[in-house]
Amino acid sequence: MEGKKILADNRKARFNYMVLDSLECGIALQGTEVKSMRAGKFSFTDAYARIRNGELWLVGFHITPYEFGNIFNHEPIRERRLLAHKDEIKRLQRKVDEKGLTLVPLKFYLKGGIVKLELGVCQGKKLHDKRQSIKERDDKRAADREFKQRL
Repeated sequence: MEGKKILADNRKARFNYMVLDSLECGIALQGTEVKSMRAGKFSFTDAYARIRNGELWLVGFHITPYEFGNIFNHEPIRERRLLAHKDEIKRLQRKVDEKGLTLVPLKFYLKGGIVKLELGVCQGKKLHDKRQSIKERDDKRAADREFKQRL
């Protein structure tokens, strides 16, 4: 993770979905959007990606208007284009069409001063899968606690 500054991580997505694959994408942003994102003023809990006309689009992503902006400030909720290679987009399109998978943003970070997004190819978990995840997390926590007490 050298040279990367994590802006936000979508831990809820990893609980609700099984992440099968991930892809690093750039985002086409306006000037004030970048400043708001650097300040951490964005929300992506309901966001997802969609493939339309051979392009990746991020839907439901909210970036708060920059407080020091002027009349040319950006619109908070709009579809933003994701930047990826055509071959990668075609591969994602096949996966989404065949298996009914979802494209969910997992992480936003700065890489060399540029905002990047880790996009996950995810499959929704059933209730029993979520219970299993909770059980594994609790077991790991108990084992770590016991190990710590023995030291």
